[in-house]
Amino acid sequence: MAIVKDNILMQLVRGSLGKQITIYERNGQIIMAKKRGPSRKKPTQKQLEARLKMTIASARAQLMLEDPQIKAYYQSLAGPGQNAYNIAVKDAYRSPEVQNIRLEKEEVVVAAQNEFRVAEVEVKVVDADGVITESGRAILGRNGVDWYYKAATLPAGGKIIVVAKSLPGNRTVKELLVT
Repeated sequence: MAIVKDNILMQLVRGSLGKQITIYERNGQIIMAKKRGPSRKKPTQKQLEARLKMTIASARAQLMLEDPQIKAYYQSLAGPGQNAYNIAVKDAYRSPEVQNIRLEKEEVVVAAQNEFRVAEVEVKVVDADGVITESGRAILGRNGVDWYYKAATLPAGGKIIVVAKSLPGNRTVKELLVT
């Protein structure tokens, strides 16, 4: 790969020259690189799964970028050589992480993080018979990590189901048994 500087001939040239060289622009720099060809190896199962996951992430990212506010948010996070689409794909590729669920009296405290932002945390309280007694959205605390949900009752032998969602809609589900 070569970066072209101050070359009048290359200022307007983009694309491939035969089967040898590809010329493209990224972040205002003109780059010349050897043209890549398709792989001759059959893809592994992991590669096929990664391709499918990337296809889904790309589709979600494109949907997210239709909203001008979300596009501006992702653009603000982009570093050198990146754009809003790159960041949106990165966000859509990974699900949020529910790190901890703890009970403080009648309050459920959920520690949830994502590389970018957790959009929503939903809490469901299930009794010992498996019936959902209540559910609702948790409220984000001041530290930006803990989400708080005030439960009416926490039935013994039941469980708490937490669903954390990212901006692109990825979900992570975690449960906590109530003793």
